[in-house]
Amino acid sequence: MFNILGLLKFLFDWIFYKRCYFCGKSSPSGVICEACYKKIPINPPKYYKLFNNIEIFSISSYKDEIQKLIRGIKFHNQREFAPYAAQILFDFWKNTSYADKNFEIIPMPSHKKRVKERKYNHVELIASEFSKLTGYPVNTELVFKVKDTIPQYKLNKTQRLENLKGAFSVNKDKYTGANLLLLDDICTTGVTLQEMIKALNKAGIDKLCGLVLSNPE
Repeated sequence: MFNILGLLKFLFDWIFYKRCYFCGKSSPSGVICEACYKKIPINPPKYYKLFNNIEIFSISSYKDEIQKLIRGIKFHNQREFAPYAAQILFDFWKNTSYADKNFEIIPMPSHKKRVKERKYNHVELIASEFSKLTGYPVNTELVFKVKDTIPQYKLNKTQRLENLKGAFSVNKDKYTGANLLLLDDICTTGVTLQEMIKALNKAGIDKLCGLVLSNPE
């Protein structure tokens, strides 16, 4: 009986779980196969944007595998993508000039209404996995999104600025004095990170650096 159950479990895993989400082929490594993982183009380990002298690093262009990974974890409840997203971040991060410094991770917060709808904050899931790889603690009590904003992709730059104005609140009592690594999934115009940085700067916090999974082509 044990052997039959073991065989059934093996077949079940092989049929339903051991296939790459991206190409559909059998994948012993999990939801993304080695071939698809290697297809992800990685940017050079230098900053992508500079906001108020704060360096923002971006891993890859928002297309193909990275786009599908982000959309899967963000909109389609593919929470198992979080460790893979974290690994991609770590593979990049360890080659930057900041890799030998200690940080506290600040995942981009979502408004409580959005979290209630999705049941989770996808950036927090990624931050938790990234923390396991880097040893950096995660702080989700420092920055809050207090404004339920319209999705940014629907707006032009001027509208984005107005949409995010006053969107973030900082609880300075929860600041430990550490270097902060602001984590997000995508940096398009950079307005979201800019507003988050402004809120932190207003609270007297400027030991910052940003890291995102993707940027526009």
